[in-house]
Amino acid sequence: MSKQSHCDAAARSIQSIQANDALVPLYSPKQVYGIEKAWFDAGNDSYALMQQAALQIAHWIYRTYSKAGDKLKVGVWVGRGNNGGDGWLVADYLTQLGAQVAVIEVGPEVSTPDALLAKQQATATLNNNKQVIEQTFTGHLANQTSFAKVCEQSEYLSADVYVDALFGIGLDRAPQSAYADAIRYINAAKQHNHRLQVVSVDVPSGVVSSTGEVFDEQAVRADITLCLVARKVGLHLKDAMDYTGKLVDLPLIPTVLGKLPQAWLQHHAQPLPARDHNTHKGSFGHVLIAGGNQVDGSQGMGGAAILSASTAFATGVGKLTVACHKAFHGSLIGAVPNAMSLDLHDASSVESLIAQCDTLAIGMGLGRDESSLTLFERYLRTALQQSIALIIDADGLFHLASLAKQAPEIIDQLIAHAKTHEVWYTPHSGEAGRLLDISADVIEKDRLAAITQLANKYNGSWLLKGAGSLVLHKGEIRVCAAGNAGMATAGMGDVLSGLAAGLLAQSVVPKSSRTLIQAVMIHAMAGDVLERKKGVWALQASDMPPVVGQIMQQLTQAQ
Repeated sequence: MSKQSHCDAAARSIQSIQANDALVPLYSPKQVYGIEKAWFDAGNDSYALMQQAALQIAHWIYRTYSKAGDKLKVGVWVGRGNNGGDGWLVADYLTQLGAQVAVIEVGPEVSTPDALLAKQQATATLNNNKQVIEQTFTGHLANQTSFAKVCEQSEYLSADVYVDALFGIGLDRAPQSAYADAIRYINAAKQHNHRLQVVSVDVPSGVVSSTGEVFDEQAVRADITLCLVARKVGLHLKDAMDYTGKLVDLPLIPTVLGKLPQAWLQHHAQPLPARDHNTHKGSFGHVLIAGGNQVDGSQGMGGAAILSASTAFATGVGKLTVACHKAFHGSLIGAVPNAMSLDLHDASSVESLIAQCDTLAIGMGLGRDESSLTLFERYLRTALQQSIALIIDADGLFHLASLAKQAPEIIDQLIAHAKTHEVWYTPHSGEAGRLLDISADVIEKDRLAAITQLANKYNGSWLLKGAGSLVLHKGEIRVCAAGNAGMATAGMGDVLSGLAAGLLAQSVVPKSSRTLIQAVMIHAMAGDVLERKKGVWALQASDMPPVVGQIMQQLTQAQ
């Protein structure tokens, strides 16, 4: 890819994200229930809210999918709770708008007062308009062999749109019996007819709206999710990102704007200042990268330090030194000739340089043996004594977890250090689990809780990598809305650490644009540029540094 092509692609990336540059507030289900309760306590009627929601959904569907001369055919799948009530009313209003509607009631009959009213209202409208209430696929088939068998013996319900109103935001377990069969049927129908559009009400049924978890792949794969009242945080995390499709907000309650969200969705990085002409390399900071070790006669991990160094320079850092195993010095000079080098195992020289640098990034390819732990502990102590900004990644996080047990006084010093200096941690779920002494599976079950626990235990700013990467700084959580599956490849974390170090070291950049979320967003945006050019299969970490530089330049020009 040519330099100009990178420039053009980066420019398009900046333009696209500027169209949606506001932070989007994300709420937990508990918060949404509280918002609704406050609305009802203020004298507003719950059934009226259900009607308002259904009316907006119906109009959105009809406006989006109806075609002149063709009668829109809609299958509405309803459950027994208030989400099912929404579905019944959607069927009512779509019928009044002129659509041909079939209602598929799954499981036992509706169980809440509002849902019962909704069913009664919709049934009257459907009957008056001579619409057929489809009962082939209902929970009333308890005496049949199985719901799935009935589906196998039937043709797929003919429709242009399926409306998924089976489950709402309260689901916290795998769908069972007829509901699980209905979800499989909806997904199979979508595969059978690619023109069929699946619209989920509030959350795709089967997705846990607080965490983004999907149990055993049992969730509706929606084309559109219409978010009622407020955007649920789980829709941007983990499994949910493969099920929600396009998200459309139908806020309904204006007072939601006054409530503090659980997290914020961020779409892009902040603008960067233009550089003054009267500057020199010392104006833009000095980074020390400590990593790239060779352990137990292996070929080692010199590439980790080289990737970090290349990306740090792409951010515009003025000076950079890499403390790596001497076996990699030749490779380093060949790949990054403007980097200075030190022997990672020459502890006195490394400690002397720590005192001179602005930011120490440590851990990338450092190794996990006892000698590596000794080096990590020594360099960490020196950085704390010299009041240096810190980025701890990869093997550094592994050793940090060991020190939390073996030398807790260092953790206390690190916590105190983070009160007055920048300390950034960048774990994936396995590293985070080790730091909290729990499994990676527990981390993944509630990533929001995990990153909060990490910050409470260690202080500092935290990144929890993964689908919907989370960044926590001073109690506020941001969710990265950029990035793609092609970035799940070796070396991407090393690239991010170098990017973060290069950005953090440049004191000429305002603090608002010199943050961990800024580094994460630039990294993700660069990945998206490459994904559009190369696709998700061929994207490599070594492709990233020049594109990071182009994103930096475009952010500067975007002011």
